[in-house]
Amino acid sequence: MVGVQGRSDPNPELLDAMAMCGHLVARDSVYWFLAEHRQRLFPDELFADLFGSGRGRPSVPADVVGTVMVLQALEGLSDRDAIAQLRMNIAWKVAAGRPLHDEGFHPTVLTLWRNKLRGSDRPQRIFDAVREVIDATNVLAGKTRRALDSTVLDDAVTRQDAIMQLVAQIRRVRRLVPAAKALTLSGHDYDNDAGKPVCAWNDQADIDRVVTELVGDAHTILAMMEGFALDDVQTEAVGLLALVAGQDVEPGDQEGTWRIAPVTRTDRMVSVHDPESRHVHKTNHNYRDGFKAHIGIEPDTGLITACDLTAGNVGDAQAAPALLADETAPREVLADSGYGSGAFRKHLADSGHTATIKPIPLRTAIADGFVIDDFSIDLDTMTVTCPNGITVTISPRSRQARFARRCQGCPRRPRCTRSRHGKILTIHEHHVLLAAARTHAATAEFLESYRQHRPMVERSIAWLIRRGGRKVRYRGIARNRIGFAHRCAAVNLRRLVNLGARWDGHWTTT
Repeated sequence: MVGVQGRSDPNPELLDAMAMCGHLVARDSVYWFLAEHRQRLFPDELFADLFGSGRGRPSVPADVVGTVMVLQALEGLSDRDAIAQLRMNIAWKVAAGRPLHDEGFHPTVLTLWRNKLRGSDRPQRIFDAVREVIDATNVLAGKTRRALDSTVLDDAVTRQDAIMQLVAQIRRVRRLVPAAKALTLSGHDYDNDAGKPVCAWNDQADIDRVVTELVGDAHTILAMMEGFALDDVQTEAVGLLALVAGQDVEPGDQEGTWRIAPVTRTDRMVSVHDPESRHVHKTNHNYRDGFKAHIGIEPDTGLITACDLTAGNVGDAQAAPALLADETAPREVLADSGYGSGAFRKHLADSGHTATIKPIPLRTAIADGFVIDDFSIDLDTMTVTCPNGITVTISPRSRQARFARRCQGCPRRPRCTRSRHGKILTIHEHHVLLAAARTHAATAEFLESYRQHRPMVERSIAWLIRRGGRKVRYRGIARNRIGFAHRCAAVNLRRLVNLGARWDGHWTTT
């Protein structure tokens, strides 16, 4: 019974919340909008493919579950707290079309539906359903700008250092694979001690001893697993152990010893409890662990036109093309310098879009030194002329211009290079686009458009992270991507209400 989809009864019950208490709910609220339009927004057929079996129909209709998921995302609630609101809050009962005496349903129903959505070919269909209403109102007609931005979302697990990752994953493999539990290991009491191994943590030699013993235990398990028949869950756990046993360590000075590597791997996993969470480097002073939420908006209305969630170490420019994939007409794309890569600018140019994107700042190792724009670069003749008037050829293979001995005795060398081999200038493959962007960014046209239209995306980000939206509730990208899409759908519904969206035989706005 829990695996299929119910239907709403079109006949109101005696204690219907709308009939009895609807006057208490503000007409300009998301609750009232859902009360009037939830069946239009979330009809049965929208979710019919999630429940292939026709055997039995429980009492949780699609429009009710869709409404609860949207309100849950809007208010930042857990499954249990969302059902508590549905049971006790009049506004929620009115929105979901429930009678006053209705006790709601079990919180695991929400988990079931999210799992069904995640396994489907349209996991973001609730966001898409709201987006279809936006398109039907024509509120975006003639709106040719899109602003892009991202924000960091903290993960739902605790960061683990290399030692605790090894301990936790060895313990997990021993729990899942009985043969591994039978092995004699020396690094830690994995069965009875949930803490860190015994160690003098102020003694580097003793820390190296613990690391060596733990890595040795991991290798013992991995060696035993070779050729061993494992199911999918066991295979994933053993593979994760192999990753943990190598990502943070390096061989020690003596053969057979290991120590913590003095560098952080670029794609380092931060916890075995959520292997997809990553270190996030949003700014030079803002280091977090988790994911990145990406949005595209229409800046005049603030409506979110696209959303995505990725690992925290995915660059803004890498995620940006997906945010514009559904745009069928040329747009002016506004974004900060995080989106200023040559590859993304080329993507925009090839797609017919216009880039109003801050250029990536030019940096030089010498204070008040020359930057690439101080050199005259001619890609037709493949030559570069330096500020002192010396011209050299650009190598077609390396795309480098080497001035070498020509820098000897140059009066401008102190502002150009400290290398004893002379100046080496590397020409980016998208140099023309990047140079044009830097020139365009200095114009009044760019500054006026950027300052007027881009700030709205910052406000949209603020709407998304309020009420606990900064921290995700689930583990893994796929689960949190659905949660973030629901949050975006809820914010869009609130914006539609503020824009006066209504149904008059068709969707329209005031």
